Amino acid sequence: MGATETMRAVRITEHGGPEVLELTDVAVPLPQPGEVLVQVGAVALNNTDLWTREGSYGRPGDPEALSGWRGPIDFPRIQGADVAGRVVAVGADVDGGLVGRRVVVDPAIYDAEGPDANPVGLMGSERDGGYAEYVTAPAAQVHDVTESPLTDDQLATLPTAYGTALGMIERGRLREGETVLVSGASGGVGIALIQIARARGARVLAISSGSKIDAVRQAGAHEVLDRARDIAEQIRAAAPEGIDVALDVVAGDLVSEGLPLLREGGRWVVAGALGGYDVTFDVRRLYLHNAQVIGSAMHTPTHFGFLMDLARRAEIQPVIAATFPLDRAARAQEELGRRDHVGKIVMRPWRVR
Repeated sequence: MGATETMRAVRITEHGGPEVLELTDVAVPLPQPGEVLVQVGAVALNNTDLWTREGSYGRPGDPEALSGWRGPIDFPRIQGADVAGRVVAVGADVDGGLVGRRVVVDPAIYDAEGPDANPVGLMGSERDGGYAEYVTAPAAQVHDVTESPLTDDQLATLPTAYGTALGMIERGRLREGETVLVSGASGGVGIALIQIARARGARVLAISSGSKIDAVRQAGAHEVLDRARDIAEQIRAAAPEGIDVALDVVAGDLVSEGLPLLREGGRWVVAGALGGYDVTFDVRRLYLHNAQVIGSAMHTPTHFGFLMDLARRAEIQPVIAATFPLDRAARAQEELGRRDHVGKIVMRPWRVR
């Protein structure tokens, strides 16, 4: 592929609302040494896309600052962390046998090499992502899923939502037979948490509301708690012995209400702040009960490897809420922001086949 070839891409040149998403023609990126070029089959949307576009992440010491995931964004930036597609070219020092293989890209930018590295950046935030017809990625971070029975749409839902869920479950040390509480259960991460926790042999209590309750139950939750009613009271009724692990993407008041309901040695894992980032709780409920509050941002390379094994065997069944073409990215993000859907929203850069 020559540098003169162009592709359609959706990018942002500043922080703002859906109106800052622009569909444009840009040069097809050339894979650098150690990289591959992936033709995007599908790209899934995440809350991260909205918060990066809005600049909602704040900075240490200035929680209201406009910022990307881990600091200022280099504009213009092509959004989109979650890519499934095919390798169409490789850079220097990369095995040409990858060309033609169906792959999922691990979107994390890690702080080190090795199996337990921490994500410190993200494709679509710290480097260009998959709201485009092509994207480059480090060869070490493309996982061959050619044999997976899952569709490109389903595979694209996995990296951020299921990667985040698996990271939470691993860091929370969830064991078979334990009782787990899942917040934000109808979202992409929530559905992933239910499916993976259920597969691990946990008893799953999920928080949802309204018309989504049945879908959350169908995803595998043993009991669904109604967010519109007193959550603490429902947790006590459903789990009188207490919760072993909370898997929480909501935070806010849920932390202060729920922390006293952990069992001795319980773990409260936080990977989002949909309900607010300013949290207060009674610290005595923490230390007197040997409880832990654990932050979890995405996954490690080891976690992502586990996830790809599940994908190859189709041991998880992602739920697709809606599919949009690339030129309706703003509409797709608006749909995501309304939170009326269950599962994941996906875009296809190519005409729907």
